[in-house]
Formats: sequence, C-alpha cells, structure tokens
Amino acid sequence: MEKKGQMIIPEVVLSSGHKMPLIGMGTVVVPLPPPESLIPIFLDAIEVGYRHFDTASAYETEEALGGAVKEAIERGLIKGREELFITSKLWCTENQPHLVLPSLENTLQRLGLEYIDLYLVHWPVALRQGAARFNLTKDDFLAFDMKGTWEAMEECSRLGLAKSIGVSNFGTKKLSKLLEHATIPPAVNQVEMHVAWQQKKLVGFCEEKGILVCAWSPLGANGASWGTLAVMDSPVLKEIAAAKGKSVAQIALRWIYEQGVCPIVKSFNKERMIQNLQIFDDWELSKEEFHKIEQIPQFRGQKSESFVHEDGPYKSLEELWDDEP
Repeated sequence: MEKKGQMIIPEVVLSSGHKMPLIGMGTVVVPLPPPESLIPIFLDAIEVGYRHFDTASAYETEEALGGAVKEAIERGLIKGREELFITSKLWCTENQPHLVLPSLENTLQRLGLEYIDLYLVHWPVALRQGAARFNLTKDDFLAFDMKGTWEAMEECSRLGLAKSIGVSNFGTKKLSKLLEHATIPPAVNQVEMHVAWQQKKLVGFCEEKGILVCAWSPLGANGASWGTLAVMDSPVLKEIAAAKGKSVAQIALRWIYEQGVCPIVKSFNKERMIQNLQIFDDWELSKEEFHKIEQIPQFRGQKSESFVHEDGPYKSLEELWDDEP
C-alpha cells in the first residue's frame, strides 16, 4: 500500500520473472561524501516513493545505501527489505570467474543484505586486481573470459544471492556472444541513453531478445566532467516542455519511459526527486513531438577511452562499442 503523497511507480516483469520498478535512483557521486551525508538523501528518496536503487562496488556507496535501507525499515518508511529493488555491479578488477561470487558476497556485506535484486557485469572489460580506474597501462588488462564470468553470475542467481543478473555497457555483438552460451540470459543491459544518444539499434536488439534496457545518464550527466548539455539545453526539449507545462528533465525522462526503457536518475534535491517521478502522471508525448526528438543530433557522451589501449583487448573505440558509433 502506497502512503499518501507517494507516487505510484509502474513495474516491469523481467525475463527472470521478477518485477522491477521502471525508474531507479542512481547513487554514483563525485567527489564521494561520507556515508552519513548520503543516508539522509537516500531516505528522502524512499520517503517520496523511490523503490529501485542503483549502486556498484565502484561507486563506494553500497555501505550508505545499506544504512539507509536499515533506517527506512526502522522508521517505518517501508515494511521490509522486500519492498525495495537493489542493483549493484561487478567491477572490472573482479571480472574473472573465480572472483565473481566473492565480490558479490562483499557487496552484500557492505549493503547488510542477504540478497540483491539485480547484479550486473559493470563493463565487458577485465583488469588485474589493484589496477587504477584511469590511466591504465597494457599490464592492467586481462583477457575477458565472458563465458566463465557469466557462468559464475548464473551461479550467483542459482544460490539466490542475486534474484536477477545482467550486464552494463554491452553492445549488440557482445550480447550476441553472451547469449550463445548463457543458460540464464541477461535480464537487463544498462547503458548510456538519452535524447542525444538514442541507441535505437541496441534498444531494438535488446527488445527482440527479451532484455530490458536501463538508461544511465538519462539527462546527459551535465554536471559530470564528461557530461553533455545536449539534453538539458536542447531547444527541441525546451519547446516541448513549454507547450506541455513540464520541465525539460520531465520531457527527457518521459521519452525514455515511452521507449520501454527504465531511466536511472540521480538528483539529491528532494523537489527534483519528486518531479522526476511525475513523469508517470497522466500525460504523454505526441507523435509529432517524438518525431522532433528523433531529429536531435546524436553522439555518445561517455566514450570510456581509458579501456582502449594498443596492447589491450580493445584497440579502438569501435571494438569497445561493437562498431556502434
């Protein structure tokens, strides 16, 4: 039962059979504040109605999110952990078959949970343990054993430690390769997607294969060092927003939702948290508005050049992104 004033968020049934709320609260933040600063923000999100939270070992926010879950239950904001959908991710330095289960167990320990709802392979990249996040050298790269790593992910699912499993930042070629040997297909592929990077080919492929797409940086991550203003400063979105009496962010997020894609939003401002949930109110974009959005110039915001090295497994951005620009 939703509490008065909370938004009702639609859910989708994943290929795993489990339900997922169709909007998630992202938790990556740079620079990283202490957990005690993040917990009240996550509690605000739960209070206004968010039930899907997206974290990762690389974000270093698992501990704070776990603390917020515990406190939300204690305060009666939710009846129990089962009311929340928690996603976390396997980082590249653990992207080896024998490290997958220990990495998930460490994630669960930091979260203080017995299971997570969705566990993702963060990138199709394997790095040696101890490798830095950036300025990688040829010695940092390992061969990515996709088959063995996915088998270990499937074992996490069979053990009940991850209700659903999936991937992040996989293009169509890598997904096709994974599907050749997967016993449990990925339920989700989380990728960069927004009106300025619409990912039509990948979204269509995933829909055909029964893989739900989640969109990270749905507003272009304009506050990040690599982000783009192409979404929030879009004249097309501004025109549509003015005509509909909505914010530019609401138009951008509603467009993603109407593609059958789950946006992962990140705002630590309570009023904007609420506004982001109002995309599920009784309104929609017209065919003409869709057509205008389709004309927005396209470019990838996060190219991830750090994973490209002349002596590494990916020698070009085309190889990393499966020839998808």
